[in-house]
Amino acid sequence: MNEKKSPDTRARILETALDLFSERGYQACSMREIADRLQITKAAVFYHFPSKAALLATLSEPLSEGLDEVLARARRIEDRVAARRALIEGTLDVYIENRRLLNVIMQDLSVLGQERAFQYFIDLMRRIHDAFAGPYPDITVRVRTVQIFAMLGDPVFLCRDVPVDRLRAEILAGVWTLLDDPTTSGLVTREEAGLEPRAPSPPRRRPGRPSVMDEQKARLARRMYAEGAYGVGEIAERLGVSRATVYRHLNEPTAPRP
Repeated sequence: MNEKKSPDTRARILETALDLFSERGYQACSMREIADRLQITKAAVFYHFPSKAALLATLSEPLSEGLDEVLARARRIEDRVAARRALIEGTLDVYIENRRLLNVIMQDLSVLGQERAFQYFIDLMRRIHDAFAGPYPDITVRVRTVQIFAMLGDPVFLCRDVPVDRLRAEILAGVWTLLDDPTTSGLVTREEAGLEPRAPSPPRRRPGRPSVMDEQKARLARRMYAEGAYGVGEIAERLGVSRATVYRHLNEPTAPRP
C-alpha cells in the first residue's frame, strides 16, 4: 500500500504531532518537523492534513466528543445530585484521557482563540457549566461552578508526575471539599460525596467592642451621661464601644445609672 495513503500513516502523524506539540508547543512546531521525525515526506503529511490547524482540529476531536458524551449522559439522569456527580467525574475522566492535548492547550492558550477546533470545546464547557449550575443560579453558585471545573483541569496539566489513580482521587477530594462549603449549599453534601461527617467547629467568641473612641464621641458620651437619660451600658451600645471605654472618658466615672 502506498505509504502516503496508508491509514497507519495517518495515525502515526497524529501521534507524532501530539508528541511534538506537547513537548515544544503548537506554535513552535512545523509540518516539516513532524515529517522529519516520522522519516516521511512533507507531502505525505499534507496529503492527510492540509494544514497544521486541520491536524490540531483532528487531535481535539476525542476531547470534544468525550465531553459531549458526558453532558448527554448527565442530562439523562433525573436525580440532580447524581447528575452533577456525573458531570464532575465524567469531565475529569475525559481530561485525564486527553492529558497530552491539555498540555498543548495550557502551554499556549492562544490556540483556544485562534483555532476553530477549540471553539466548540469552549462552547461545550459553557453548556456543562450551565447544566451543573441549574436554572437561575445565584452569583455564588455560578462562581463555584467555574472554580470546580477549573479544579479538574489544572491539576491534570500541572501534576503530570502523579499516578493517574492517585491524581483522580486527590482532585475529587478537593472538589467535594469545595462543594461542601456552607456558601454552596444545595450542590452536593458531604454525605452525597461519600465524605465523613465534619467535626463540630469550636464555638466562636463574639468579638468585643472597640476599646477606643475619638474626642467627638467622648464629648457626646459625657453629655449623654450628664443629662441623666442614659446609663453607661446604653451609651456604650449607642456609640458601639465597650462600657469600660465609656467609663474612661467620663469626667466622673461613677456606677452606671439604672
